[in-house]
Amino acid sequence: MLVTSTIVLATLVLGSLAVTAAGLLGWANDVFYVRTTPKVEAILKALPGANCGACGFPGCREYAEAVAGRKAETNLCVPGGPCCARQLAEIMGVEVADTSPSRAVVHCMADENQRLQRTEYRGEQTCAAANLVADVQGCTFGCLGLGDCVRACPFNAIRVVHGLATVDYTKCVGCRACVDACPRGIISMVPFKSARMLVVGCSNQDFGADVKAVCETGCLGCKVRARNVEAIEMDGNLPRIDYDKYDPQADYEAAIQKCPRNALFFVGSSVREAVHVSPHTSSSKPLSTRPESVSACHVEDGSR
Repeated sequence: MLVTSTIVLATLVLGSLAVTAAGLLGWANDVFYVRTTPKVEAILKALPGANCGACGFPGCREYAEAVAGRKAETNLCVPGGPCCARQLAEIMGVEVADTSPSRAVVHCMADENQRLQRTEYRGEQTCAAANLVADVQGCTFGCLGLGDCVRACPFNAIRVVHGLATVDYTKCVGCRACVDACPRGIISMVPFKSARMLVVGCSNQDFGADVKAVCETGCLGCKVRARNVEAIEMDGNLPRIDYDKYDPQADYEAAIQKCPRNALFFVGSSVREAVHVSPHTSSSKPLSTRPESVSACHVEDGSR
């Protein structure tokens, strides 16, 4: 009899707890429910769902809400690219500005055999850790080759080849993850006005003699290539390309040929295949197509 009473009491207690918990959950669901609108849901469906933060918002939902509330432009989704921007503009009933997609560029061209005065590094195998150690390699500006950028990229668009970070432009969508991960700041975002873009493959700001001592390919700061080229100007001992002035149809061959270290060259891809142009075999003829981005509409129309 005692056992039966105990079982009944336990059942009643557990049942009461279950009913109370269900009531609390129902109340919490109603009170804390994040209400949305059909427009936000439509925008979310058009976004690729990468949640990369390249748009400046924590995730796709926050960006969708900002767009729906007309607090953000429709062309900020980097992975989605122009196709996604067009879809968002159509949902919002606005026109989207034609902007060039940004892609990552590594401003270093020296592989592990071309970087001089290197010492064996036995510490944590990350660029962030190695960057804190003196004398890992002679050049304090160059790529460390330990792959922090590779691990950061959610699209597998960058890899280390012979100790040098190398971008695969058939996969790069411009999410900036590699830029934020590089402790030396040698990766930047370049607006790709054409499928292949002229870039500077060095970040060393030292004078020529010092550069020669630590790198076989580093820029010597000779200033020759910057003469008579509107888009190229000197920034200290390094040439800098002003992409606002950059004309993809211009002929930059003379500037490329004058560089004694071949530090000025084209990177990029065609729509269908990667075109990794060697600094020693440059071409000044840019392609008219732009690198494709990964987005929902590319999946739907089968272009990827």
